[in-house]
Amino acid sequence: MKISKNNSLKIIVFTLLSIFFTTSVIAQSNNAKNNFWEHVRFGGGLGLSTGNNIFSATVAPSAIYDFDSQFSLGVGLNYTYFSRKNIAKSTILGGSIIGLFNPIQEIQLSGEFEQNHVSRNFDNPAIVDDEYWVSSFFIGAGYRTNNITIGVRYDVLYDEDKSIYANAWAPFVRVYF
Repeated sequence: MKISKNNSLKIIVFTLLSIFFTTSVIAQSNNAKNNFWEHVRFGGGLGLSTGNNIFSATVAPSAIYDFDSQFSLGVGLNYTYFSRKNIAKSTILGGSIIGLFNPIQEIQLSGEFEQNHVSRNFDNPAIVDDEYWVSSFFIGAGYRTNNITIGVRYDVLYDEDKSIYANAWAPFVRVYF
């Protein structure tokens, strides 16, 4: 039986959501006295890039729920605006689900599914404007100290023609408070 790319994405999302809700129910039933918000941490990222007629800005807030000292699961939103003078403008709006595992305090492994809507508008009327959805599934590893993790991640669904990233490998800095 052949599984299409769309079906495999649905399977990944369903699996992540199932793990989240199952773990959440188990954690809540084991310790009903704990307050949900005591286990939630907020963070995210900001990005700004300028130079040679290029401007790019990103805002990406996120929140994770710490099930224990090793496992966390969360959601995020992201918005990016990109402009290259006399060439094109684009907006990217999306969301993500992230799972974090810390086998030891200093090492963090992650899996992150990201779904983005891309809208590109070209200044040249000969190039057709377009809008599309693009999925990414990142597997990552990083060094963690306190609230900050620095590492690298790889997009296993990377599509050279549609991806919003320059290539499948991407460094990251993750901060949660």
